[in-house]
Amino acid sequence: MYKVLYRKWRPQRFSDVIGQPHITTTLKNELASGRISHAYLFTGSRGTGKTTCAKILAKAINCLNLQDLDPCGECEVCKGIEDDSILDIVEIDAASNNGVENIRNLREEASFTPTSCKYRVYIIDEVHMLSIGAFNALLKTLEEPPEHVIFILATTEIHKLPSTILSRCQRFDFHRINPYDIADRIMFIANEENIKIDDAAALLIAKFSDGAMRDAISLFDQCMSKSNDISVKIVREASGLADSEQLLYLTDCICKKNTSEALNVLNNLYNLSKDMVRLCEELIDYFRNMMIVKTAEDCESIVLSIGENLTKLNEQADLLELDHIIYIMDILQAALSNMFKGVNKQVEMEVTIIKLCTKIPSISLESLEARINNIEKSMNLCKIKANNLVNEISLKSKIEANLSKENDQEFTKKEIINNKNFENSNVSDTKILENKEENLSENIVKMKDWPKVLRTLKSYSQVVGTAFKNSTAYISGGYVLIDAPNSMAFELLKKPSQREKMRTAIKEITGTVYKLGPYKPIDVPKGTENIDNLNKLLDSAEKAGISVKRI
Repeated sequence: MYKVLYRKWRPQRFSDVIGQPHITTTLKNELASGRISHAYLFTGSRGTGKTTCAKILAKAINCLNLQDLDPCGECEVCKGIEDDSILDIVEIDAASNNGVENIRNLREEASFTPTSCKYRVYIIDEVHMLSIGAFNALLKTLEEPPEHVIFILATTEIHKLPSTILSRCQRFDFHRINPYDIADRIMFIANEENIKIDDAAALLIAKFSDGAMRDAISLFDQCMSKSNDISVKIVREASGLADSEQLLYLTDCICKKNTSEALNVLNNLYNLSKDMVRLCEELIDYFRNMMIVKTAEDCESIVLSIGENLTKLNEQADLLELDHIIYIMDILQAALSNMFKGVNKQVEMEVTIIKLCTKIPSISLESLEARINNIEKSMNLCKIKANNLVNEISLKSKIEANLSKENDQEFTKKEIINNKNFENSNVSDTKILENKEENLSENIVKMKDWPKVLRTLKSYSQVVGTAFKNSTAYISGGYVLIDAPNSMAFELLKKPSQREKMRTAIKEITGTVYKLGPYKPIDVPKGTENIDNLNKLLDSAEKAGISVKRI
């Protein structure tokens, strides 16, 4: 009789287990030290190796000839466990043996010494299915079992186990297996079975398995029944999925809002008996990959696409904004949920496609309220800034009236006018001269010859010339006010020798001696544009049917 592949290729040694090195290494260390626990709890998603590791552990603790801490597979105990002829290894399905009587029988059996092995091992699969009474009946035995008894509990839903059970077991968490590890295992099995399979097809099988090795091997087994040369097309046919070209074309239609073509593709897929639920799941997965491509730099290991598929994914991601992609995923998730409520799946999918091709992402009430609140906060902040600005201008006017006209202090003086915090700076050559007034001209004109000044300045000082790269200068009365993006430029001008080089360069180009200062325009409080945005949001709210009261 034919033996399915996932049973035929089930690992027989710890070294054969794929993707769980943190589990196998710990178990082998316990075997090496002889510190075997009386109760183990294996938890994780389906197909990740929980029952497999339980059987290997049962063999290893009873094997007569361990090979590098792995069961030899050749002794009578290993062979007896493999063909189920040894009754000391008991595997119980808690889904169908979940009553108090079943556990009482187990307790009675556990009191007897093993007949062929060193330890009697009870493997209880899907242990979360036990009733409350069964759990209570198991507690005492699980806490203090006979010396010859070991319990191995396995579950996919750890949250359903009572804390009294968890505290009595040594817990091991099995991870989802990496898709590339699954693909490598599929390629290995294909080679052993003399089956040809593409790398892309193996990766697609791994992707559909969702980290479960058993699911992946089962799908591979199904593909083998169709062909001995397995391609991506064969994998999609075996799993009931849409052809990759049709899926890409349907996605293109959604991105470009081509409703009629999208509906034609959907109708063709339905006539080919493609499952609408699987199609919806595929679209969700594809747009999820598009979202990752849009946000992550190194995304190849996350999206699991290779070659031309990855190139096409990048091209389509460029057609949509991130918000639109998330909106599409929300619509598809809602459609998937509706399909499980008994609605006509074809009609639901058609409505969803029309929504995706015609509608623009709408503004939800929650997001609208949040944006209005943000604008109100921004407007209040603008009012505070405006009041502070009035006080600052008043303070600057008082400081300006007491500044000196001395050349060595002219840069510092202008900086004080534009920055009230400069009074606290530690500049050694700064002095504030009192009882002298000077009124700067209110007419500020951009200096057209400033690039020539900078070129001349470089001939005097390469350092100063470079520091003022991309700067701009303005003329205000007898001052040249400099606007430079580099803070180092103003640090240089605080030195008298550097200021003198700047004045010399300006005089050489303009023929006029100017005083120097930093250009720091007064910030005008923002708020007008926020009011416009608020009015637009209120208009959107009224169109969406939301009652809005304008004051």
